[in-house]
Amino acid sequence: MSQRRPTSSDYQNQLSCFPYGVGHENEGICLLVEMGPYRILLDCGLEDIQPLQTDSNSPAHLVFCSHAHSDHARGLLALHQAFPQMPIYASHVTVELLPLNWLDHRSEEISDFCQGLQWRTPVNLFKDLSAEIFPAGHLPGAAAILLTYKTPKRTYKVFYTGDFSLSNFQLVEGLSVELLRGLAPDVLIIEGSYGTMRHPHRRQQEKNLMMRIYQALANGQSILLPVPTLGLGQEILKLLRSHHQFTGKDLDIWVDGDVTTACDAYLQLLSEFPVSVQNFAKHQSLFWDERICPRMRRLTPTAIPQLAINPSIVVTDKFEELGKYCLSNGRSWLILIPSHWHNRLDHSPLKELKYCPFVSIETYLLAEHSDSRNTTQLIHNLRPQHVIFVHGSPNYLADLTSLEELQNRYQLHSPQVQTLVELPIGEQFIQPVTPTPTQYEGELNEQGTAITITLPDGITHDPRWSHFSDTGLVEARWQGEELLIRGLSQRELLSHTNSSRRLEDIDCCGTCSHYKSQRCWNPASPLYGFKVTPEGYCPVFEPQQQVSES
Repeated sequence: MSQRRPTSSDYQNQLSCFPYGVGHENEGICLLVEMGPYRILLDCGLEDIQPLQTDSNSPAHLVFCSHAHSDHARGLLALHQAFPQMPIYASHVTVELLPLNWLDHRSEEISDFCQGLQWRTPVNLFKDLSAEIFPAGHLPGAAAILLTYKTPKRTYKVFYTGDFSLSNFQLVEGLSVELLRGLAPDVLIIEGSYGTMRHPHRRQQEKNLMMRIYQALANGQSILLPVPTLGLGQEILKLLRSHHQFTGKDLDIWVDGDVTTACDAYLQLLSEFPVSVQNFAKHQSLFWDERICPRMRRLTPTAIPQLAINPSIVVTDKFEELGKYCLSNGRSWLILIPSHWHNRLDHSPLKELKYCPFVSIETYLLAEHSDSRNTTQLIHNLRPQHVIFVHGSPNYLADLTSLEELQNRYQLHSPQVQTLVELPIGEQFIQPVTPTPTQYEGELNEQGTAITITLPDGITHDPRWSHFSDTGLVEARWQGEELLIRGLSQRELLSHTNSSRRLEDIDCCGTCSHYKSQRCWNPASPLYGFKVTPEGYCPVFEPQQQVSES
C-alpha cells in the first residue's frame, strides 16, 4: 500500500489541492480539492486509476467531470466500477457524450453513472457545500464549476475552469466573463494549454483554414484531416458545410472512424446547441447530407475507391491508418494536422507519408483553448487569491507563472503530480484595484461586400473617442498581422478631397478602372497585384469612365 496522502487537516488549512494528474503533455487531469471536511475530485483523465485505490475507501465524497474529452474523463468508468456509491456529476450534455470514451464496451456495461446538473443553478451537495456550473466554451457541454463551502467564520470559494475558451466556436458559445463577474473565488484552478502564446481572432483562424483547403482543391489535391473523435472534427465539418467558399460546391466530404459516432451523438443534442446552429439544422442537415452541396457522407470500405475520382475531403480519427486513404489511388493529397500535433510528424504513419512524392503535410491553427490574452483577462476579472495552472506542457505553464502582471497580484502555483498544494486564505486579503481596461473585445462579421466591426459601448467613455469619431470615417491599414484603425479628422478629409480633385484630370492609377483597395488589378499591367500610389501610371491605363463626345 502506498504512503498516505497528506490532507488539508495536516496543515490546519480549509483549502488544499492534491493533483493525481495535471495534464502535462498527454497526461490526464485529475485533481483532488479539499474544502474543510469534503474531498472533491475534479475530472478523472487517468488511464490507470490505481493511485486512487490506495485503500477500500472512496478517494472523494464526489466527482465532477468538466467535459467529455478523454484526458478529463477516460478514468470515470473504472472509477465508478471501483466505487459505485461515489456520486459523479457533469452537465447534461456531457452525460450524453461521455460514452464516446468507451466505444469498445457493450452499452450494457456502461450504466448511467453520471448525474446531470443544470446550468447556473446552485445545488446543495451537502448542507454547507454547494456547486454551480457555467458553460465554459471549448466543447458542447463543457462546464466550469464554482464550489462554495460555508463555515461559521467565513465562506470559501473554489472555481475550476476545466478546458475553456472565451471565443465563440461553430458549435458552442464561449465562456461569458460577464456571468462570472462578482464571484470573487479564493482559489482559481485554470488551464494554461497555450502558455503565453497569442492567437489571431477565431474567425480569422477559420478563414485561413478554409482558404488553404479551397486553394488545395482548386489545384486538384484531395484533403486528409486527421482529428480527435470528439470536438475539432465536428467543428471543421460544420465550417465546411456553412462557409461561403464551399456553399453549393460540387464536393464530397467523407467522414470515417468514430468521428461518425460523435456526429450522430451531436445530432441527438441539437436543442442544446446555439440558436444559430439550430436554425442551420432546420434548413439542411448539420452533418449527413447527399442532397445539398457540399455532400457529406460516411466513408464505407466500398466507397474508398471513389476517393480516386475527384478531389475530395476526408475527416478521420484513424490516425494509424492514414495511408489507406492516400497511398492507393494515385491522387495528390494534402494532409492538414492541428498545429499542436507537430510533434507527431516524426512518428509513424506520418513519418512514412512525409516522403511520398504525391503527399504534402502542413499544420493549421484552429485553437480549442484560450490564449494568454484571454486567460489573463479571465484571471483579472475573477481576482482570486490563489491561481493554480494545470493542463499544458510544463514550459508553457512556467511561462504563465512567470508573468509579472500575475506575480504582482496573485499567489501562483503550477503543481507537480502527487504534490500537495496548500492554499491558506488571508482573512483580510486586500485585492488590488481593478485597472481601467485599455483593450476592448469585439466581433467581426463579413456581410457580402461589407465588413462590420462591433465594439462595446464602453469604448465611448474614453475622452479620446470624440476625436476618433469626429467625422464618422476611419482609415485602416495593415501592420504585420495586425489591422490598425484610426479616425479621420475634418482637416484630413478636406485634404483628401482636394487631392482627389487634383487627380481628376490626370491619367494615373487613382483614376484607372483597375485601381481598387490601393492595388492594381489589371492582369496586363506590370504592377498587377502590387500596392500602388494614386499618382502612379502604367502604359495599360484605362480610365474609370469613357466619355463620348457628341
